[in-house]
Amino acid sequence: MTDSALPRVDLLTREYPPEVYGGAGVHVEYLARELRRISAVRVHCFGTPRTEPGVRAYAEPAALAGTNAALRTMGVDLEMAAGCAGADVVHSHTWYANLAGHTAKLLYGVPHVVTAHSLEPLRPWKSEQLGGGYALSSWCERTAFEAADAVIAVSEGMRRDVLAAYPAVDPDRVKVVYNGIDTAQYAPDPGTDVLARLGIDPALPSVVYVGRITRQKGLPYLLRAARDLPADAQLVLLAGAPDTPEIAAEVEGLVAELRARRSGVVWVAEMLPKAEVIQVLTHATIFVCPSVYEPMGIVNLEAMACETAVVATATGGIPEVVSDGETGLLVPIEQATDGSGTPRDAEKFEADLAARITELLTAPERAATFGRAGRRRAVEYFSWDAIARQTLELYRSVISPG
Repeated sequence: MTDSALPRVDLLTREYPPEVYGGAGVHVEYLARELRRISAVRVHCFGTPRTEPGVRAYAEPAALAGTNAALRTMGVDLEMAAGCAGADVVHSHTWYANLAGHTAKLLYGVPHVVTAHSLEPLRPWKSEQLGGGYALSSWCERTAFEAADAVIAVSEGMRRDVLAAYPAVDPDRVKVVYNGIDTAQYAPDPGTDVLARLGIDPALPSVVYVGRITRQKGLPYLLRAARDLPADAQLVLLAGAPDTPEIAAEVEGLVAELRARRSGVVWVAEMLPKAEVIQVLTHATIFVCPSVYEPMGIVNLEAMACETAVVATATGGIPEVVSDGETGLLVPIEQATDGSGTPRDAEKFEADLAARITELLTAPERAATFGRAGRRRAVEYFSWDAIARQTLELYRSVISPG
């Protein structure tokens, strides 16, 4: 490739529309869209065939049917790597695609860029989900990170975590490029048709959670904190895709207990279309993010772009997104050092979470001021256009180092 030519970038990911359930999938969706304006892009993803030009999906190998989930992922990765012939640089997202990127690097002699959306050493609860496969997922991630030509951290907090988890990685190879938000798409929606269908009363205050049911997202802490919220506040949970039957049962039990104590608990277990989520966020008094592990938290940006105040845990990259006392309130947390992120004092964390939510529920004008400031911050600092250009410059630096 000449210096003036556009590089061919192959993005490797488990998630890609319409099969997106987490922040990494959202990131790849918008990064691919913006990169196509300034580069040549191919996307390799898991799942059912896609009709979008330049996107190829890979099914799990039939010969691995019924084996450990991590082993099936590795099988997909090998097929994905084979499909990267002709790329100038490969860019993998999450451990699910890291082995594909590493294998393509070795096979074709091209640079491999990794984006750190999360880290396996900081998610030990994954052993509940993967069993022995957790050792395989951890190996895939470590091998890819240590050999990658560049590692993109989505926040300064994530950069610190990468270097702590993988001390063999050269700090000069770890660069911060934030996640972004499409503020044209994520913008206030004054409509109320979705609220009516879901049973949310726009005349009453509401606290909204959007996310998967997984240990890192901290939903059980919120459900226990909600016992102490004002009686007129609605709790709206757009929460699905549980990691394990165990956490699914725990959340179901806590929701049932909460509904027995108070009214206004709305739980939507299916994934809603973006437009519907946007309407729910727009009318929320507060968006709450009780995560115990969050490298950045795109969902906080989504809420901010909808002019909604945020109450979020002061962990990971969240304080780089949510400006405490300006766009929302941060909840302090003292966490275990075993990598789980578990609060050392869960009752205190839950009480602090309830207190900060209540603080804004009882001061709706202040919450509205935070919401307006949040949208300004999202527009000013987290544009996808700027993020794509930063990423392209990084590609060029590893394709033609020096």
